[in-house]
Amino acid sequence: MAKSVSAHLKAVLELLGPLPPLDVMLTDASGCILAEDVSAGGDLPPTDLAAYDGYAVRSRDVDGASASSPVTVRVLGDLLAGATHTERLVAHSGVRVASGAHLPAEADAVVPITGTDEGAASVTVYADAPAGAGIRRTGEDLRSGELALASGRRVGDRQIALLGALGRARVAVHPRPRVVVLPVGDELRSPGLPSGSGGVYDANGHALATGVQDVGGRPFRAAPVGDDHGVLRETLEDQLVRADLILTTGGLSDGAHDTVKEVLALLGEVRFDNVAIHPGRQFGIGTIGEGTPIVCLPGDPATAQIAFEVFVRPALLAMAGHSELYRPTVTAAVARGWTSADERRQFVPVTLTGSPDAGYRASPLGPPERPSLNAMSRANALAVVPENITEVAAGDTFACLVLES
Repeated sequence: MAKSVSAHLKAVLELLGPLPPLDVMLTDASGCILAEDVSAGGDLPPTDLAAYDGYAVRSRDVDGASASSPVTVRVLGDLLAGATHTERLVAHSGVRVASGAHLPAEADAVVPITGTDEGAASVTVYADAPAGAGIRRTGEDLRSGELALASGRRVGDRQIALLGALGRARVAVHPRPRVVVLPVGDELRSPGLPSGSGGVYDANGHALATGVQDVGGRPFRAAPVGDDHGVLRETLEDQLVRADLILTTGGLSDGAHDTVKEVLALLGEVRFDNVAIHPGRQFGIGTIGEGTPIVCLPGDPATAQIAFEVFVRPALLAMAGHSELYRPTVTAAVARGWTSADERRQFVPVTLTGSPDAGYRASPLGPPERPSLNAMSRANALAVVPENITEVAAGDTFACLVLES
């Protein structure tokens, strides 16, 4: 009996759990998932700061200032961002400040420079500034000890800005999984080289490396390897040093020259199963070397892409520490019918149109029983037909895995 899609996905997820946290430099944390709670080590900002360029004043000295009734105050000096002023403001005085400058004692407001004549020794103010205006108060962003970023949060540019402002040079993250993509088959040729007689260009290497990169992994694409036992074994052993996961395609049929199963049996413990999915049949998962995980996919390019979406993509997200592992799904009515594979969960490339209010429609691309690269390249979703349905009629509704918006 064939292994169910759900059972195989569960096995892959159990094999590929979150990678151990690493303490990395801030610039290397981009795109990673935090593996620690980050709390503020002090108030942010650490003291009252000018929110914009202008003049720090006592609000009572400019109360009621307007274009028709301006107020003039004496300028005691200039303050740049990061500088401090040791003198206290006195009546009818102020200090010219740059955005981000520390406020002098007694200053409780900042008049924007656009509301003045920009004077040097003295300044005429044309707008009043109530207490607190133009000031970023101490701890306004975060108080000391307050949670700034929770574990499980993806680190992007905005999060790095906050970490930098808190003075963090390093942070613990789940690292981006390093994935070696290895196509296998005597017939495969790298794109750009002559295909020769009987050769076909490798579509899987570039495609799956891109898929790995799209979910935040670090792909290492190996050149296609033929079915020679010695070469395949040597290639796999060479890749172990840089791999958190090895992803192979091809070499899984029962033909005499398909060597993946034989070679892997010598390198570790890898199980091969007939999985109840269409397209696809044979899949392998296990470990080789000192415990490096390996996942083996079929060699047909369209089948490999679908298998990547169903089994590998969620596992890569789990390895990287994500909590949301799966693509969004919507229910859609299919535009036409077809015969589905008996007792296999079928994934059909479709064009998904519609809206939540009007409903969705899924139009199959090409023959559903034979998904093609052309169909996959134009699809924005995969319609999922359950194992117990063999005849699909126009108007039947199915869950659709949304590939892109």
